[in-house]
Amino acid sequence: MSGGDKVRSFGGFLSRLGGGPRPADSDSPGTSPPRRHAHDGSVVPTKALRKFLSYLGSHDAPVLLDCGPVVGSNVTFFGEQLNCKVYIEDLFADLDRHLRAGTVDAFPAFLAKRLRLGERSVDGVLLWDLFDYLDRASAQALATALVRLIRVDGALLGFFSTTASPESGFTKFVVVNEAQVRHRPYPSVATRQRSLQSRDIIKMFTGLSVSDSFLLHNTQREILFRKPRAGAGGRPTI
Repeated sequence: MSGGDKVRSFGGFLSRLGGGPRPADSDSPGTSPPRRHAHDGSVVPTKALRKFLSYLGSHDAPVLLDCGPVVGSNVTFFGEQLNCKVYIEDLFADLDRHLRAGTVDAFPAFLAKRLRLGERSVDGVLLWDLFDYLDRASAQALATALVRLIRVDGALLGFFSTTASPESGFTKFVVVNEAQVRHRPYPSVATRQRSLQSRDIIKMFTGLSVSDSFLLHNTQREILFRKPRAGAGGRPTI
C-alpha cells in the first residue's frame, strides 16, 4: 500500500488508508466524465439505504467503511446523519490499476491483505456495485475480508447488477437523500463481469445473513446484509 495515512476531521473523521490514484471527483467544479451512458447523472431510488442508516444509527459512534472513491457530499451526509467515523478505501481505483498493469490475476491475493483494519472494527460497509466488476475469485476474497471486519449487529450494503454490460467505466454513487442516489460515471478500463446469481453472492458472505433484498427497475438488486449474534437464527433466502 503506497503513501501515508491521511486523516480529515468531520464529526467523527474521515480516514484514507493508502490506495492508488483516485479518479477525478465529478462533483467538483470544472470536471466531468468524458463519456455518457444510460445512467449518466440520473437519480435512482434506493430502498435499502434508509434501513442501512437505521441499523448504523442504533450504534454509538458507529464506524463506516466506504469501498468507493471519496465523494465529499457523501461524507457530509453520513457525518450529519450518524456522526460516524468514516474510512475510505477506494477498491475501485485498486482494480483499475491492476487491470491497466495487467496484474489482475494477482487481485484476489491483493484484496485478501488490502484492508488493514482490525477484526470486528466496523459497524457498516458500503460496497456499492464493486462486485459487478470482479471475477469470482476476487469477489470471494473481498467478501471474506469484509465479513471479518464487521462487528456483530453490523451491516453491509451492496448493489448488484442482474445484467452484464460491455461498457467500460465505473459509476460513482452520490447520495441525494435516504431514498435516492445519483449515478455519476467516471472512466476506467473495467467492465461489468457476468452477473452473479443472488444465491452465489449470499454464499460468499458466510457469517452474514440477508436482512433485505430489493430488485429495482434499473435491473439492479440491493442486498442488505447483517452480522447476527451467535445462535441468532439461519440465513434467509431470496
